[in-house]
Amino acid sequence: MTTLKILFWALLFIVFYAYLGYGILLFILVKLKRIFGRKKSDIPKNYEPEVTLFVAAYNEKDYVDAKVANSFSLEYPKEKVRQVWVTDGSDDGTPDLLKKYKDQGVEVYHEPKRGGKIGAMNRGMQFVKTPIVIFSDGNTMLGKESIRRIVNLFADPKVGCVSGEKRIFDKDGAAATEGIYWKYESKLKKWDAELYSVVGAAGELFAIRTELFEPVEKDTLLDDFIISLRVAMHGYTIQYDPEAYAIENPSASVKEELKRKIRIAAGGIQSIIRLKPLLNIFKYGVLSFQYISHRVLRWTLAPLALPLIFILNFILAWQAGLDNFSNLYTLLFYAEVLFYVMALLGWYLENKKIKVKILYVPYYFLIMNYAVYAGIVRYFKGQQTVNWERAKRG
Repeated sequence: MTTLKILFWALLFIVFYAYLGYGILLFILVKLKRIFGRKKSDIPKNYEPEVTLFVAAYNEKDYVDAKVANSFSLEYPKEKVRQVWVTDGSDDGTPDLLKKYKDQGVEVYHEPKRGGKIGAMNRGMQFVKTPIVIFSDGNTMLGKESIRRIVNLFADPKVGCVSGEKRIFDKDGAAATEGIYWKYESKLKKWDAELYSVVGAAGELFAIRTELFEPVEKDTLLDDFIISLRVAMHGYTIQYDPEAYAIENPSASVKEELKRKIRIAAGGIQSIIRLKPLLNIFKYGVLSFQYISHRVLRWTLAPLALPLIFILNFILAWQAGLDNFSNLYTLLFYAEVLFYVMALLGWYLENKKIKVKILYVPYYFLIMNYAVYAGIVRYFKGQQTVNWERAKRG
């Protein structure tokens, strides 16, 4: 019995730490750093290097005009902004639409053969001649000050990558859930950056020093994550500014959102394997600690612990008496049952397009953790081919 209790509390601690405990610890560490840490050295002012807005686009004709107009409207010296579009495989007229902006400085590189988003990025980087390259999706619109805010962080020579924030356009339905999740993630990223480095960038908007780009394996599922962390592994930091943001529409349906999360979970497993040296905390120090706490646990031990916690809790509650409401394990068991019932009810109502916000947290939590199981299965089945239509939204 003692062994079961120890195992139960150990697993419960892992789940708590992965989703809430790390945030609490991070908050404390940041507060301590503010009190005892050294002040930053002077950062150059009026830092305005040339930048390239890089878009790997596949069949984006419905967004081209709006995206180009949005890029021209960003607050940064126009003569210092290049636009590079790589449209490999597009057959809906996207390259032709872009050509009308050629005289305005928009560069279009097209090959009929479709090589996927990773192929387009790897090929297109040879055309980037500026010291900073900013990646964004063809179907996302950037906040007016996004370039300015990203570049400001690069004024620190220790910064190798800057991540912007993903924002959801619609605040109803699934978008509201994702909005809550991203608000929490945004806070963690701000604290991660202040402690040392963000753990991975948002694919909708992130930038790196061009010289630090390394070609990515063609079957990579989370290109933004791999690219940014490989930069960090070279001794640079990843910084974050939530006011540099990209706006996109929410997933079209619960089914599409689940597919996106399964792809991300599969990409998480793939990333852990490809970035395995980063698990060495003796080599990478604080970066490894942040990486394991913020990412690895959520993609591995925490989801796997959940069913074991439920089973162990049931055994402990059953031995104490399921009608013994003075027993801690009995109370915890019924709390778990209530949480999962709320999650399933949230899933049912979401499919019926009925909005009950109080059910979103358990429902979203359930989706995220189910996606990890499905993602693990997908990865080990070798299903790593990236569907660009899904990748654009993921």
